[in-house]
Amino acid sequence: MGSFMGHVLPGTLFLVIGLWHIWSSVVRFASNPKSFRVRIWNPVPGFDGRIKYLEIYIVAIGAFIDLCIELLYSTHLKFFVNGILNPSHLNDFEHSGMLLMFFIFGVVTLLSEKTSFLPLAEGALCLIAATAFCAEYVLFYFHSTTHKGLEGYYHLLLVLLIALCILSTVAGALFPTSFPVDLCSGIAITLQGLWFYQTAFTLYGPMMPDGCQLKENEILCKTMDYQVQGELLASFQLFAIVFGVLVMVVLSYIYAASRSEHLDLRSLEAAGDQLEEIKVSNAFVVQD
Repeated sequence: MGSFMGHVLPGTLFLVIGLWHIWSSVVRFASNPKSFRVRIWNPVPGFDGRIKYLEIYIVAIGAFIDLCIELLYSTHLKFFVNGILNPSHLNDFEHSGMLLMFFIFGVVTLLSEKTSFLPLAEGALCLIAATAFCAEYVLFYFHSTTHKGLEGYYHLLLVLLIALCILSTVAGALFPTSFPVDLCSGIAITLQGLWFYQTAFTLYGPMMPDGCQLKENEILCKTMDYQVQGELLASFQLFAIVFGVLVMVVLSYIYAASRSEHLDLRSLEAAGDQLEEIKVSNAFVVQD
């Protein structure tokens, strides 16, 4: 069983990174579609480059702080009981392993970008990030099977969003020039962050569905009908969040395109099609 802050803290990290990824992806594509490349992280402009690596620092430091909360504060340093891992804090140990993967990703990315000790291509960094998402997927997948009822349903929807993060991140390594892939990665991370928030406010906050309550560290519904109503509400909440994010993406793209030099991207596509037609016609001339 989790807690309100236990969902809000990682949700904030995912939300901030996801929104920044969406905006950066849109701006880079609108500014120069021909040279667009997938990026697992995006530099922050301004202040003479002193905050360029802010996104990576947020990932590494945020994951480290959350790791310390799970591993040190929540367990009260009582790691072992009678020579074995403390069974009362196995959930904290699970979360710590997941957070460690994101911390490793942040450190490896910093070493790759700021030093010459570990030079890695963008595709390799994408795969490392995908590994961290895989660790998160495994954790919450088994949470969704052990947590029954309404809580399990919210975890199941979270697992689907994490799977989307994995697929889009791996696709970034396979299709390094694809704008839709890069944008999808930012959208998936943003949705995951928002769903953490939704879970916190629903299961541990003021948005608990009628007929259900948090009792003795467990979400209990009076009848199966109330549970089904809660699950239907969760599906609607996810739909509303997806719709809101897509509207935000469209508005961001309209704004970025209006301020870039490449205002009419369709003309660029038409020019590319004409170029292909010219190449084909030239090929026929050479054959004749």
